[in-house]
Amino acid sequence: MACSPSLSNKPPLFTLRTLTSTSVSFPPSSVKISFASYPCRRTSLRLPNSSTVSQFRLTCASGIAEVNETQFSDTVLKADRPVLVEFVANWCGPCRLISPIMEWVAQEYGDRLTVVKIDHDANPKLIEEFKVYGLPTLVLFKNGQEVPESRREGAITKVKLKEHLDALLKSISVT
Repeated sequence: MACSPSLSNKPPLFTLRTLTSTSVSFPPSSVKISFASYPCRRTSLRLPNSSTVSQFRLTCASGIAEVNETQFSDTVLKADRPVLVEFVANWCGPCRLISPIMEWVAQEYGDRLTVVKIDHDANPKLIEEFKVYGLPTLVLFKNGQEVPESRREGAITKVKLKEHLDALLKSISVT
């Protein structure tokens, strides 16, 4: 099942977990926070009354970079290895459903391909150029070109995606 970009404009539903502590101490240059299977975005956090760190950037530890229209050419088309592009939107249920699977793909196939994410709403030119009609859409690129038969639209299971990627990588001689 795929999301149709024109059918829903609802905000995503997230489960938040809050950690509280009476004393917080961070080494300023080595803060690393990761969330195992939660999709995340870059966020700035301010810690009030902290003499050690007043602000730091939280980025999820994943192998998936979010790229925009200006970065697309350098990141995807000029890449020296295959790039799996995931077109998504934060309001898309199937996109959120496959998010942990895409994190797994980034880790499992990290030595053979790069995985990037493109936000549907923020990148209308890419959506139009690559004729993305449903979400999520997965497209594999190699040498600046879309790999034939690589496009998948809608949610997909981990097993089916593994079969699909293994066949594609074999067909383009990346083992």
